[in-house]
Amino acid sequence: MFTGIVSAVGRVARVARNGGKGRGRGKGEEEDGLVLTIRAPFRGLKPGESIAVNGACLTVERVVKGGFTVHVVETTEGRTLFGEYREGRRVNLERAVRATDRLGGHIVQGHVDGVAVVEQTEQHGDAWVCDLRVPDAVREISIPHGAITVDGVSLTINDLPGRDRVQISLIPFTREHTTLAALRVGDRVHVEGDVLGKYVRQLCSIAK
Repeated sequence: MFTGIVSAVGRVARVARNGGKGRGRGKGEEEDGLVLTIRAPFRGLKPGESIAVNGACLTVERVVKGGFTVHVVETTEGRTLFGEYREGRRVNLERAVRATDRLGGHIVQGHVDGVAVVEQTEQHGDAWVCDLRVPDAVREISIPHGAITVDGVSLTINDLPGRDRVQISLIPFTREHTTLAALRVGDRVHVEGDVLGKYVRQLCSIAK
């Protein structure tokens, strides 16, 4: 469980297929997902700990000097952008929330619902407004002033400018402390819809 409050920005130090060397597959090699080595400033990490990497809950397999490794299984790879990640990519990181922590964002499961595309960006005063084209399953549970997670960042929905669009607003602090300041039209990001909306949708479908 997470809150969408990014605690560090890390970097992908290595991408390997099946734990092999490099990011390519050898002839006849099976496709068993990816192993990512991520540089991060965290202390006291332990194998088995959950960390949200750009919004996806992943398990620390090994703790290495200056970071950790995670295994991205095929199911996760199929619904995220991890297969396109390369060495040097910056990623938003959040360690799992403790029961005594402040819930500064909203309840985030770390279960990426799909990939959104940046359709428009515009400066509004000191805020940066972005329109995202999101999957139908995310759009139908989105409401103005509700919550959405974008690459692991808890954000408030500013508006719903179209049938497949969600508008978010990035304040200066968010741009300075996450990777979202680099978003440009055409970029793709991980999105997770509000879990409360998912339960309401399910209950409504049962009641019909």
